[in-house]
Amino acid sequence: MKKIILLLSVSFVFVIGSLVSCKQSDSQSNKETILKGKTTLLVDETVKPLIEDQIAVFESTYNKAKIVLEAKSEKEAMQAFLKDTSRIVVLSRELSTDETKIFEQLKIKPRTTKVATDAIALISNKKDLDTLIAMQDVVAFLKGSMQTKIKGLVFDNPNSSTVRYMTALAGVKEVPQNGVYSFKSNEEVVKFVSENDGMIGVVGVNWLFQPTVKIKDYLTNINVLSVKGLNKNSYFAPTQNNLAEGTYPLARDLFIINCQGYSGLGMGFASFLAGEIGQRIVLKSGMLPTTMPGRKILIIDKEN
Repeated sequence: MKKIILLLSVSFVFVIGSLVSCKQSDSQSNKETILKGKTTLLVDETVKPLIEDQIAVFESTYNKAKIVLEAKSEKEAMQAFLKDTSRIVVLSRELSTDETKIFEQLKIKPRTTKVATDAIALISNKKDLDTLIAMQDVVAFLKGSMQTKIKGLVFDNPNSSTVRYMTALAGVKEVPQNGVYSFKSNEEVVKFVSENDGMIGVVGVNWLFQPTVKIKDYLTNINVLSVKGLNKNSYFAPTQNNLAEGTYPLARDLFIINCQGYSGLGMGFASFLAGEIGQRIVLKSGMLPTTMPGRKILIIDKEN
């Protein structure tokens, strides 16, 4: 009888051990790594089209990886980032000193990778024949002056990175109450400007180079303006060449910031963005790559 009980006990321990081993094995196989697993990525809405393309290629290359994109205004994205909704974010700025200290207190060192140089584009209605605009007029308008040819400025969101950029450039804490319009997306900005002359829209250039189906119909009714910087004499369009030469006045760098604290998809996706394939996607987007992708020329000798 004791032998039977002993055998049953051994068998029970073996079964439990097997189950635990299987669970550990399953847990290990489902564990997030730099090339597999699932994670959420917070993205500044002004650069959403670029990151959508990057994720599509990344997931097709590494089919065990799943990245869920959440596009928000810059302020909303940062709030979610600090609340641990996700520890990976794409922004048009680096973390501030106070934001960095929050993660240092959690024993996490933020990993910041520059992936592109973006341009903020100013657009107008096709009926407005003048395709030039001086930043001096934009700054004066943001300071409350009505003595400019600008009837109104149109932003995608009051919490947008473009609002922060333009108010900082003008040296004001907030936009004036009169003559400034804000919506919920870049798509709405393009639509509004295409239907209203005299308005100047402020959008990420990526939305113009890679328009959504909704935007395509409105692009024929807008002009992309050439801009003269403060204390400058020439006007420049938001082209990759002008970004590379540093002549376009409304340029900004784009970063992916990873605070996961471990080797997860944040690290893998950041490396992908900064790598050759990711930089080629940046080049296609209308932005300027941080590292210009190489070009290989194959010479074929037909005689041999």
